[in-house]
Amino acid sequence: MSNAMTLFGGAKLPSALSSGDMDATTKALAGSSSAGHRISIKGSAFRMIVDGKEVAVSDDRAMNIVVVAAAPTINRQYYEGTYKEGVVESPLCWSQDGKTPDAASAKPQSASCDSCSQNIAGSGQGESRACRFQQRLAVVLEGEIDGPVYQLALPATSLFGKGEANNTKLPLQAYARFLAQNGAPITAVVTEMRFDVQSATPKLTFKAVRPLSDDEYASSVAQGNSTEARDAVKLTVFQTDSKGKPAPAANPAPAKGGDGVETEPVAASKAKPAAPAAKRSAAEVVAAWDE
Repeated sequence: MSNAMTLFGGAKLPSALSSGDMDATTKALAGSSSAGHRISIKGSAFRMIVDGKEVAVSDDRAMNIVVVAAAPTINRQYYEGTYKEGVVESPLCWSQDGKTPDAASAKPQSASCDSCSQNIAGSGQGESRACRFQQRLAVVLEGEIDGPVYQLALPATSLFGKGEANNTKLPLQAYARFLAQNGAPITAVVTEMRFDVQSATPKLTFKAVRPLSDDEYASSVAQGNSTEARDAVKLTVFQTDSKGKPAPAANPAPAKGGDGVETEPVAASKAKPAAPAAKRSAAEVVAAWDE
């Protein structure tokens, strides 16, 4: 609901003001409050990353979100070399559609993802594939549906499989199918994402908590159509953290982690390393994320 009526002393408002929607010009002048925001699941903990820097960690195993947008296809990414903590690095090769390398890839590994040698079992750690599947989502927090949009990049372990009973510990694809069978758009419900404590690597499961109200759903739709949401599902994790700047050429690359291992880079800093972010509850993290 628009606050413009209060701004103008209760006067009757034209539709341009009563809707509460911001036009592109206003957004451009106001700046983006969610640029460079994402939720990491590294180390099986919900971590708030702002412009490549970890600013908060939650002790809670679950967090409630609303999925407002998703990349239309599962993407792929390939890193070469040995991972080093604190190094900023873009994937050497990646694919937006999971079929062919992105034109911006520094070193495409093959003309086709299906025939690529990095897409063979055993090319990564153990029997994993060096080129990893990933699904990028744009999400908002349940208590801040009108607030910042966050990127959430999920590994294959959080995407595929059957899961358990209906609406209980489902991987993302099975969860989306469950919602579709029940006529509920994922953008119209509050979703709980919860860590699977039985998994050795970061793995999330999903279930529906409640439907959104009409006002909440209108906000969800608007957020899904925002520039921030489009960027969240399009940009790589590196591009989100570095605002699209090219990776330093001299940096060593991250490891060829398996599909379920999130060996994501973090922004490098010339300053003395800061102390680890303090762990907080989900409620405290939500409060701190309102930036």
